[in-house]
Amino acid sequence: MSQLSVSALAQVAEYFKVLSELSRLQVLCAIKFGTKNVSEIMEATGLGQANVSKHLKILAQAGIVTRQPRGVSVYYAITDPLIFDLCELVCQSLETRLQEQSQQLQQIQQLEVLRR
Repeated sequence: MSQLSVSALAQVAEYFKVLSELSRLQVLCAIKFGTKNVSEIMEATGLGQANVSKHLKILAQAGIVTRQPRGVSVYYAITDPLIFDLCELVCQSLETRLQEQSQQLQQIQQLEVLRR
């Protein structure tokens, strides 16, 4: 990444900014395995209509989801399923870090027991 231009890095930062919102991640997970309309996404996430619509607009503007009109409804789909690979990498990294922290905490607790 060190060889990317400032404008390219700015685009990467914007992409991650879009993904940094919990509700947007919930919306993405709701459409991970197929297209859904706003009502179906609301049902899957428990989010309100205005909230879902706002986040879908942001995701569509970022090119992360596509809009597909069908009759009176609009269905949303993931543009690039690799986004879930990225999420999986982050989850694996967090899991590893939490395991290491847990082990360190156990070691500290064992030392405190030995000191008594």
